[in-house]
Amino acid sequence: MITLTTVKDMKALCRGWRAVGRSIGFVPTMGCLHEGHLSLVRESRRRASATAVSIFVNPAQFGPREDFSTYPRDVERDSAILENEGADALFFPPVAQVYPPGFSTFVEVQGLQDRLCGRSRPGHFRGVATVVLKLLQIVGPDLAFFGWKDAQQVIILRRMAADLDLDTEIVACPLVREPDGLAMSSRNMYLSPEERKAALALSRSLSQAERMVAAGERDAAKVVAAIRAAIETEPLARIDYVEAVDLAGLEPVVKISGDVLIALAAYVGSTRLIDNIRVRA
Repeated sequence: MITLTTVKDMKALCRGWRAVGRSIGFVPTMGCLHEGHLSLVRESRRRASATAVSIFVNPAQFGPREDFSTYPRDVERDSAILENEGADALFFPPVAQVYPPGFSTFVEVQGLQDRLCGRSRPGHFRGVATVVLKLLQIVGPDLAFFGWKDAQQVIILRRMAADLDLDTEIVACPLVREPDGLAMSSRNMYLSPEERKAALALSRSLSQAERMVAAGERDAAKVVAAIRAAIETEPLARIDYVEAVDLAGLEPVVKISGDVLIALAAYVGSTRLIDNIRVRA
């Protein structure tokens, strides 16, 4: 596996791959890799002949009171994992390579960026869209892989790719859970043992909602209320939002009909976690 730290070198590597006819799969990450990330790497290796992974903790997507400075970082560990998984290249740029002095261009996907997580994290998705577009311009992949745990991110990036006529296909891969149901996240490392146990209220509440829909419940408000009630029984959890929305515009739905995303965010202790399920009726 080749490790590169400059935009110039990464572009040159990818140009070389394309020149000999290799298709490129790309997995953008912020590091602290877990099985969810690795599932994306494996899908890229399955579908493309060269796989590049980036590790970049993006300051533009963190708010002033968020955890940019304390976000878990261990690039040596991550690099060893990626090499073992068969990744072809790791792009690990410093901030100045991605945001050089005088950088003043940002990407916004209006409407979608202001819903769900966007309401409590203003500017977050502007930072996400900007850095992803930059990385796609650097790597030029045929396919870019993202996890469905960040469902709003996937929907926003697909809209960005369509609106800007990008050549990259945004591939969404299934959400990966721990054996006990907790959605895998780098931020799970912040949880104390007691908080880790309490966090299971999130996945349990969504499983209950899934059962309600399977049993015939179609009133979105009743499903959302049941999720909220289940989480509120856990004293260490504090709900940010619970919503049932359509998959195109992330607009709230009244009735569970067609494909619906049920998404939530909650604080467990001081750690903000997200989770979701997709239901169809």
